[in-house]
Amino acid sequence: MNAAPDARSFEEIWPRASEVPGWLKEGQARLLWEEASRLAPGATAVEIGSHQGRSTLVLGGALRSGGGRLVSIDPFVEGRLFGGTPTRAKFERNVAEAGLTDVVDLVPDYSTAQRPGWTEPFDLLYIDGKHDYWTVRDDLRWREHLAPGGAVVIHDCFSSIGVTLAILRHVLFADDLAYERRSDSQALFRRRRPTPQDRWRILAQIPWWLRNVGLKVLLRLRLRPLARLLGHDSPYDPY
Repeated sequence: MNAAPDARSFEEIWPRASEVPGWLKEGQARLLWEEASRLAPGATAVEIGSHQGRSTLVLGGALRSGGGRLVSIDPFVEGRLFGGTPTRAKFERNVAEAGLTDVVDLVPDYSTAQRPGWTEPFDLLYIDGKHDYWTVRDDLRWREHLAPGGAVVIHDCFSSIGVTLAILRHVLFADDLAYERRSDSQALFRRRRPTPQDRWRILAQIPWWLRNVGLKVLLRLRLRPLARLLGHDSPYDPY
């Protein structure tokens, strides 16, 4: 692997990336940047769920200096939240304006449709696609193509019911994926044999996950004063 990432490079890319609409926080973006920057020259990362490209700019910016490649998989479904075809146009414009067109390969399809026929190995996996249990369960299977020691970064890991249930069912007892740390609700796992302590650290996040689920319920019920009592002073879900 390369030497430790250059923090100044992150400081250069984040102001641009943060202007792209999305849910990735600065600490979460830094986690992605650090993992991608440590990859060997010519490495490949796979991103499931791109939206308008906030995380894409971070990952692509980190990979560019080493001649790396980012495969971004997103079906750009229609709907109020995700925007469909207009969102794809914004994604492609943001990637182009960041000078990353030659780094990013867009696959406009569902990750669950692409996975069965996928054969190419890669070095980093970022999962931020559909958050239901069944999709996340399938997205976790992409790690079959991940190099040993490679990072699996999962957004909303301890904030979404579907994501966390998939982690508890398919990662907690797995023999090839170990939990390391998180930035807010974004968690970093490593493809290696977990220790009992690694498994315990997953279970230790459950109270925080239950708090986040409770906050979402309060926000849906428009009970923000109660959410503030739990330390969440925002109209948006905890990410």
